Order: sequence, then structure tokens, then C-alpha cells
Amino acid sequence: MAAGARSLVFFPALSTRLSTRLNRATTNYSAITTPRGCKIFSVRMASSQSATPTLTRSVALTGFAPVQIVAGPGLSEPDFSNAIDCSLFKQWLKNMQGEKGILAHERISLRQVQIQGVDMFGSRVGFLKFKADIIDEETGARIPGIVFSRGPAVAMLILLESGSQTYAVLTEQVRVPVGKFILELPAGMLDDDQGDFVGTAVREVEEETGLKLKLEDMINLTSFLDPTTGQGVFPSPGGCDEDLRFFLYKGKVDEETLKMLQGKETGLRDHGELIKVHVVPYDKLWHTTSDAKVLCAIALYEMAKKDGLLL
Repeated sequence: MAAGARSLVFFPALSTRLSTRLNRATTNYSAITTPRGCKIFSVRMASSQSATPTLTRSVALTGFAPVQIVAGPGLSEPDFSNAIDCSLFKQWLKNMQGEKGILAHERISLRQVQIQGVDMFGSRVGFLKFKADIIDEETGARIPGIVFSRGPAVAMLILLESGSQTYAVLTEQVRVPVGKFILELPAGMLDDDQGDFVGTAVREVEEETGLKLKLEDMINLTSFLDPTTGQGVFPSPGGCDEDLRFFLYKGKVDEETLKMLQGKETGLRDHGELIKVHVVPYDKLWHTTSDAKVLCAIALYEMAKKDGLLL
């Protein structure tokens, strides 16, 4: 049978009608009649699109074999180039090759990476999805390698003392991936490649709550982690590279300020942010929301106090 052909077997009662329909179509076919009167139609399916060459690029690795980067179906050439050249992808390759990186284990190799999707935030890559072909050379097994890359971000635990009570400031936001409104810490992604975590933290707090904080008043809770950890938190390393840094702010306010914050609507509306501020007693915070950032910040804060690193 010719390449691209498909065989269809029809009994006599149906053969005449099928022949008529095929004759009216542009599809090429041939028919063979069997001794029992059945017809075997060999149908050649015409391709609706001409074949286009796959975009590829070879990227050199330090101390390892070069890796082939290929574009997934439908990915444009500009998106392909932006993906390879962006800081998200470069950082992932750097992590792979590092002293504690996956490739440091000689039995594991990186054969190929397929870029599957790119979301641009203006002129920079905001989100990147790709699939890495990673092999355990001893067993020949493939290691799961689907990556959603969004890079570094910050989250802020804001504690405001009023009278004898301490309150935490949360934001309620639309979170489409889970289909819900979520109560969470003020947080945000880094807008550039400069690594300005504390500056981003102060800016996000003002955008999401209206509070204007000073850089010098922010305490980096993740700096208390062992340096070998990279002093960041990976909330979902099985599928995402998000690297969170947690900051703490503690201050005193009057009751009027708390009332002003409660229910305040904020956010960059032209960016689709629909945010409402909530003020919650700190001693009830841990069971108020399912936001992982909240629970992680509480753990870092309480353990730092327990070890005498914070008052």
C-alpha cells in the first residue's frame, strides 16, 4: 500500500454508494473486488498543510554534551528564540549543570528540550513551558521532565500591632488555575533579571495593599535558611521552578488604620488585578486560608523566633 493510504473494506450493498462519494471528492483512491463481491478501497489522504521544518538549536553546556532544543508544534520562530534566550531558561540550564544539579549525577543525561509554550509580559518572557528529555542511563528510564517556568517571586508577611492584638494583612484575589478566590499573602514576581527581591516586596505591598513600607524595615525570613538551600523556597518543584523569598514587616498602627485596610479594593486594574484587602488576627491566621505562602511564612517566622533569631 502506498504511504499515506488507508484501507477500508465494504460489502457490496455499500460499495456503490462509497464509490460515488469518493468520485465526488478530491481524495485519490483505488478499489479491488474480492471473490465474494466485497470491495477493498485504498484511500490516499491528502495533507492539508505542507510540511514545515522543525525549529532547532544546539546549546552548549559546561562539561556536558550539547543539548538539542526543538520547537513544539505551532511555536513561532520569535517565541522559540525568546524562550531560549530568556533568563528563565538560562537559569534552569545553570541549575541543571550546578554542583548539586541533576547532571552532576553521571548516570543522568539531558538528551533534548522541547519548547512548548511562551507567554510574553510586554517585551520579556513571563511564563515558559517546556519538556526535557532526561534519561537514567543505567536503567534507560525516562525521568518526568515537564516544566512550567515562572522564576523568582516574593511574598510578604505583614504583622500590624494594634492595642494588645497583632493582625496579619492578606489579599483576596481571583486565582483562575484553581477556579477560586484565595486569601493569601501579598506577593509578586520579579519584573526584571536584577534579583531585587526586597525592592519588589516593597513595591508589591504598596500595589496590593496601599501600605508604603521602607526597604530597611523588611526582614528576609528565607535568609535564615541554611545557605546550601539557596535560601529560597520551592512551593511546587515537581512541576514548577517558582523560587519564593519571604519577607516580614512588623509595625504598630491605630484602630482607624485597620478599619481603613479592611475590605479595601486595590490592585492594577489595567492588568486584570481584582484585589480586596483583609485584616486577620495573627493567632487565627494559620487556619484561615489554604494558601501555602501563608503557612510557610508562619513556619519560618515562628521557628526563627524559637531559635532566637527574631524577637
